[in-house]
Amino acid sequence: MDTQIISLANQKGGVGKTTTCANLGIGLAREGKRVLLVDCDPQASLTLSLGWRKPETLPVTLATLMGRVLQEQPVHAEEAILHHTEGVDLIPGSIALSGMEASLDTRQNVLKRVLDDCRKDYSHVLLDCMPSLGMTTINALAAADTTLIPVQAQYLSAKGLEQLLQTVQKVRRQINPKLKIEGILLTMTDSRTNYGQQIDNLIRGAYGSKIKVFDQTIP
Repeated sequence: MDTQIISLANQKGGVGKTTTCANLGIGLAREGKRVLLVDCDPQASLTLSLGWRKPETLPVTLATLMGRVLQEQPVHAEEAILHHTEGVDLIPGSIALSGMEASLDTRQNVLKRVLDDCRKDYSHVLLDCMPSLGMTTINALAAADTTLIPVQAQYLSAKGLEQLLQTVQKVRRQINPKLKIEGILLTMTDSRTNYGQQIDNLIRGAYGSKIKVFDQTIP
């Protein structure tokens, strides 16, 4: 099975990464795709939103699997996988991921090694990144074929986009030359206001010639 790994990345929080990840994953599952969601955020918002209320009590999470890679132990990703009634599978996140940042140091392919163990079983793997450009997000970009960038239709959110694009370029240059940008998805838009329309036009004007900005926006 030819697997597509998509990271949902933006260093700004509250832009709709988790909601987009869950809905896109469930949408793909309804089309008959085999979908794995991976919660790469210590806040574990994706895990919580899919109904696992106490991620810290789960026996095996993404942090466990990445820890095994760091310790050169065998990785059995299926031990962590949870099955959701909507037809998607999940590797849960937990607060233990926050301790991973320092452990990763300069190791960029730890997450890729975790996913290598399970990618054969899925057509799509969606990575819900944490709101930072730290080593966990670098690992997600290093493992991904493509990155989808949810951007809240606000001036500050648009401003932070430049930094993320520079990081993507750096990862492409140094670690993962096949990494593509899937596109920019405008979220929390309000086309009824002049301000909302201005931000929409600003982002499309600034980036639309270089990067796909989806016509579909999320109100």
